[in-house]
Amino acid sequence: MYFLNHEEQRYLMRRLLPQARANEVHPELRGWSWHQPPLLPVYEPCLALYEIAGQYCPTGRDVFLRRVLGHRPAPNAAMIAGRVLHQVVADLVLATKHAIYASGTAGCVAALLALIGPNGALSDLDGLDADQRAVLRDQAQSLWAFEQRRVVARVEDVLSRQPHIGADSLAALALPVTVESRLDGRFLGLSSHLSADAFNFAEPMMVDLKFGSPQPFHRLSTTGYALVMESLYEVPVNVGCIVYVRFRDGQVLIERDFHHLSDELRQEFIEARDERAQMVEEEIDPGAPAECPPASEGHGVCHYWAYCHGA
Repeated sequence: MYFLNHEEQRYLMRRLLPQARANEVHPELRGWSWHQPPLLPVYEPCLALYEIAGQYCPTGRDVFLRRVLGHRPAPNAAMIAGRVLHQVVADLVLATKHAIYASGTAGCVAALLALIGPNGALSDLDGLDADQRAVLRDQAQSLWAFEQRRVVARVEDVLSRQPHIGADSLAALALPVTVESRLDGRFLGLSSHLSADAFNFAEPMMVDLKFGSPQPFHRLSTTGYALVMESLYEVPVNVGCIVYVRFRDGQVLIERDFHHLSDELRQEFIEARDERAQMVEEEIDPGAPAECPPASEGHGVCHYWAYCHGA
């Protein structure tokens, strides 16, 4: 999911990164400027990043219901599937790195080929019926097999070019990505326990994985995580990538949305943060939207539907 092919690497290096350098982000909108407006938090509540960027509810009433009224309904089927499939990818990356360190460069390919499927991620499927569980198991197996083939190829490619490489260098070159990065977002008025899907440090960009339909607000996730990374490490993060994954007849289909983390995206994220933090602090009920997004948009039926519609 997190590794680019040759054409994507060329697009990133020859077009997107030069464009980002030519359209430099204003210093006030870099994460390291968290101590002054407009990044300086105005309100006390520290929100999770998904509460700001996950704008599936147009009015943000899901945040009000959860944070102010304390309603925490069980996750719906789409949310469970997304959690499981995210875990499959993270588990495979971690298992690959473990195999490299445990087996060394001489035995790691055999160890990678012997890796067992995504049993850990499928251990908790409460909330799904039998048909949904069967579909999710098939998708998880397809995803694991797809990623396993790709990481084996990457490892073998590095070994073919660097036969005397050590295990640590092999892991860094073949898998230049950190998954489920834990970040403290308090400088920006966010939760201290954020978890970013991935950061690719070979092609420096923030990566977010999605298993639903593309939405314009998805780019706010990469923007928010980039701001947090900048606030913590004071290193610019200029590019984001949303990886959309679909399944068709057992085949994994991938579409990548590369984007410059521009002034406009950063300002949009900050405004959404302030609006929703104010909603929580002042207990402002924004009301249900005039029309709730349909399930066809890829996130399933809103699990707050009953609270808004009395069902």
